Amino acid sequence: MLWITLFCLAIGLFIGYQLPIFLPAWMVEYVSIAVLAALDSVFGGIRAFMEDAFDTTIFITGFFTNSLLAGAFAYFGDRLGLELYLAAVVVFGVRLFQNLGIIRRYLLKKY
Repeated sequence: MLWITLFCLAIGLFIGYQLPIFLPAWMVEYVSIAVLAALDSVFGGIRAFMEDAFDTTIFITGFFTNSLLAGAFAYFGDRLGLELYLAAVVVFGVRLFQNLGIIRRYLLKKY
């Protein structure tokens, strides 16, 4: 299973580097928040897998819901003149580092 995951990661990185995708400057802020939310979901999924609590349905719905909702909050906050993206950065940043800390502790205990 690990080899399939690493192979798919390598294929995804290769395709990502080969496709010339350029984002408009106004969209970069929203996409960066969505990527941060997606990374939070990925590390949460890794954590759940290590704790034997991983559920594919929860992971996929959380991945897309978090990404879309974070991007939408940043967009609507921008329309209202508020900097709501800062709240998303703080929340997802804290969760990301919490998940990384738990994964690190799990790996240190295991190995």
